[in-house]
Amino acid sequence: MEKETSNGPTQPKEKLSLSSCMSASYRYGSISSQPEDNIISSAETISPKRAYIAVAVLCYVNLLNYMDRYTIAGVLPSIQKYFLISDSTSGLLQTVFICSFMLLAPVFGYLGDRYNRKLIMVFGMIAWIATTLSSSFVTEAYFWVLVLLRALVGTGEASYVTIAPTIIGDLFTGTKRTLMISFFYIFIPVGSGLGYIVAARIASVTGDWRWALRLNPILGGLGLVLLVFLIPNPPRGASENQGATCVERTTYWEDVKYLLRNRSFVWSSLGVTAMAFVTGALAFWTPTFLSRARVLQGLTPACSKEPCDPSDSYIFGGITVGTGIVGVLIGTAISRKLRNRVANADPLICAVGMLSSSPCLFIAIILAASSIPGTYACIGIGETLLSLNWAILADILLYVVIPTRRATAEALQIMVCHLLGDAGSPYLLGAISDALSKVKPDSPDWRFRSLEYSVLLCPFIGVLGGLFFLMTALYIKADRKAAEMLMKGETPVQDESTADST
Repeated sequence: MEKETSNGPTQPKEKLSLSSCMSASYRYGSISSQPEDNIISSAETISPKRAYIAVAVLCYVNLLNYMDRYTIAGVLPSIQKYFLISDSTSGLLQTVFICSFMLLAPVFGYLGDRYNRKLIMVFGMIAWIATTLSSSFVTEAYFWVLVLLRALVGTGEASYVTIAPTIIGDLFTGTKRTLMISFFYIFIPVGSGLGYIVAARIASVTGDWRWALRLNPILGGLGLVLLVFLIPNPPRGASENQGATCVERTTYWEDVKYLLRNRSFVWSSLGVTAMAFVTGALAFWTPTFLSRARVLQGLTPACSKEPCDPSDSYIFGGITVGTGIVGVLIGTAISRKLRNRVANADPLICAVGMLSSSPCLFIAIILAASSIPGTYACIGIGETLLSLNWAILADILLYVVIPTRRATAEALQIMVCHLLGDAGSPYLLGAISDALSKVKPDSPDWRFRSLEYSVLLCPFIGVLGGLFFLMTALYIKADRKAAEMLMKGETPVQDESTADST
């Protein structure tokens, strides 16, 4: 694969000669305003109209990614009934997907900082379509094949999610970039919610949960065509340097060391990890948990054959979509209003969102045994508060990390947040539920209680995440200034002293 940047669809691709752009003794390197012969201009090749179209396409593909991610959760009771699997085994379907996604993210991050990002996304999209469609044809005797294919689905998604935000970061800057990033990330909760709703609806109409897995690959075919013909490959850092950028050769280990010195990146990544643990676990188990709550209250009978009652998938999916849109828009608006007046406003908003959502989620879990409407009301408030963070978190990474290390930063953040977050949380909660259910294995009431007690872990992890974002707020101003200086070719001398003092 050839290292290159694209000067636009009408110009020939130009090989990028990588050479040192900075003579500073402290090697942060990748962006500089010199030397002139290494500067690549893109200001005249990517029009604002094409940039907006590119964001729309990336948003569409992001929507499909998250619809697919939670399709399994939308029809989980039917899958459990079909394969005769336990809670812990069910959670494994999400865990293997997240694990492959997590392990491959650093690989695609490395490639995304060095090679043609558009081609990487296209090949990843092809892999995602093929594996997702194949998983819909697995028969009941081959559950292990379904597990394997769900793991391979993570390959395609890892290539896209690590790279797409960096392309947006190179097409826009300032408040416009914040707005575009918010549009991109608003499709995380929207796609997640639609994943529940569409999966449950298709399974209900067709009487077969497999058809729920076949819609996303069909829609993905359109996304693949749009990626090929409408997405540019802007030079890294072009938006911050008025269409010009200069790239210094650095090793992957140098990139990692730079990121580990970046305290805002480290603490915000830990905050994202806690958020991923909470959202991943609740997203996977909430419809099943509330379905068991209905059985406990005598509102519906226990599921005896597939397809199981999909009403909780519909409701939870609708709440996720609505609260996601509202939360992202509110979070973005608050951030844009406060950012110029309060330097550390973004991590403080994230901290408030995490800390205030935790008691709402705790109350929601406790209320499930007695009041389904009360539970949904608290879930709605809690999800709105959590959704304040989505776009802000991406923007934090973009402005505290220099452009040519953003894909690596995205990848490492994804790896850490999934490794310690939602890679294990669905399985962990399922395993706790299975262990507790052995106390009274034949009791429907205890089947609900065992899952309730395991889900109660989530609000406490949310509090921990809020504390991590408060730590981010202590360093964000200095780290943002350091990144801005590096992009101007200057060396942030004070960063060495502050690093030594910590």
